[in-house]
Amino acid sequence: MRILFVSPGYLPKIGGVEYAVKSIAERLVKKGHEVIVIAGEPHSQKPSEEFINGVKILKWPTWSPNGAYHVPKQMSKFKERLLGLARDADIIHVHSFHTIFTVLAGLEVKEMKSDKKLVVTGHYHGGGHTVLRDILWSFWRSKVRKLLGMADVIHCVSLSEKKSILKDYPVSEEKIIVIPNGVEEDVFAYKWKGKESDYMLYAGRIEKYKKLDKAMKLSKKMNLKLTIIGYGSYRNKLKKLAEKIHPNGVKFEDFLPRRKYLETLANARYAINLSDKEAYSIFIAEALAIGTPCLVSKVIVESLDIKYSVKIFSEGYYASKALIFPWNDIVAKVSKYLYTY
Repeated sequence: MRILFVSPGYLPKIGGVEYAVKSIAERLVKKGHEVIVIAGEPHSQKPSEEFINGVKILKWPTWSPNGAYHVPKQMSKFKERLLGLARDADIIHVHSFHTIFTVLAGLEVKEMKSDKKLVVTGHYHGGGHTVLRDILWSFWRSKVRKLLGMADVIHCVSLSEKKSILKDYPVSEEKIIVIPNGVEEDVFAYKWKGKESDYMLYAGRIEKYKKLDKAMKLSKKMNLKLTIIGYGSYRNKLKKLAEKIHPNGVKFEDFLPRRKYLETLANARYAINLSDKEAYSIFIAEALAIGTPCLVSKVIVESLDIKYSVKIFSEGYYASKALIFPWNDIVAKVSKYLYTY
């Protein structure tokens, strides 16, 4: 089978959507499928191609101020190349409702009146992440609504994401299939050792909506340090806030080598993510698979279907148990339920 993914970005860009696309694409290649990913690339002026672990990647230049919008440059050439790839594919799988690049691609593919199966995974947060982006979403919803209407399958990564889509859009529930994201198989080799640890940990994108200022305040209140791993448009501002909120109590790290990251997670007292705009927090899923207790928002409790949680502070919940699956199991479900005709 030949599968075309459309993604806001790809390696080395790190984000939840990019991680999910990579994890699925590489495993599909190992199963004998041909996989092509067309992905946005804000740091390029012209298209480029490469193979990464057997996956063919076409990176297309985009205009992405502050890591948002992702508008494809050379629009007519983009559409021409996209449709050429789509004609040769059996499945077109579009990831993210939050970028122009991906939604436009899905609409273009389906409007060519092909019989190709269109699968859409929204990674839907319910709207924008700033006041301006939230205002723009009032106009953008019509495009997302049209894409949902055209899609053959709507894939949600959690029951809470499904509820959000059904609340915001008039789509048939029968089109929706819920399959969660997975975690890498290596995660299950680690066990929590942080009962006496002096720090809590956050890893991921550093954006204002992640509410890391709240995490700082909570870590200080609990007499713990906070380690923040990652990048994002809010990182520099957050560093200045850290000096005021929790002086000498916040440590910023770049993304770590995989083994070092998992050791850091296993040795943390808590993993923390208080964001209320999450379709599925893979970082928290990894923590729960290891057994590291988590401090999370209500949205994350619902999206990961956490089995044991207690509200212990105003910003959210203590959580310690959830059913987390390795990516190999998830990709088997994706092949069976999303891609079969």
